[in-house]
Amino acid sequence: MVETPSTMVELGVKAPAFRLPDPQGKMHALDDFKDAAALLVMFICNHCPYVQHVRQELARLVREYQPKGVAAVGINSNNVDAYPDDRPEKMAEEAQKFGYTFPYLYDETQEVAKAYQAACTPDFFLFDRERRLVYRGQMDDSRPGNNKPVTGADLRAALDAALAGRPLAKEQKASRGCNIKWKPGNEPDYFRNLLASRK
Repeated sequence: MVETPSTMVELGVKAPAFRLPDPQGKMHALDDFKDAAALLVMFICNHCPYVQHVRQELARLVREYQPKGVAAVGINSNNVDAYPDDRPEKMAEEAQKFGYTFPYLYDETQEVAKAYQAACTPDFFLFDRERRLVYRGQMDDSRPGNNKPVTGADLRAALDAALAGRPLAKEQKASRGCNIKWKPGNEPDYFRNLLASRK
């Protein structure tokens, strides 16, 4: 597996708007979460080993923080023609199996992933009450095969700080995972630049 890091977008940017369907066809938009104290936007999928590695703890973390005022949304932007395990009907199965209590949305055009400059799965973006980006990066230090426990430590610390109104550290560790599976010809410049940097 070739690890792809998150792009580490500049902190303080406003959350890009989105309006996407869940597997049942119900639309969900950024404004639906306007009353939440914080918003966690997660780019995830079904087939990626990095997401599979953390999904149970991720579901537990979201269930823990929703009563505290955190809204969360998962977005799958992968090319499902090439990766059929990520099709919407499979997303519905995944959400039920692992107890996702957040909307799990399908970004068919991949435009929302581009708006957020999402690069990998999982990729996390935490916004404060004003929907300014306060954290982007890893859930914790655990990766498939590195024998570190999945705790959600980095993301939990960020959520706690955001809810308390405390400033977050500017030094944040990039998330790493499978690259978002772009449709042929739809790859954003930031992904092409990453590929070029590996040569």
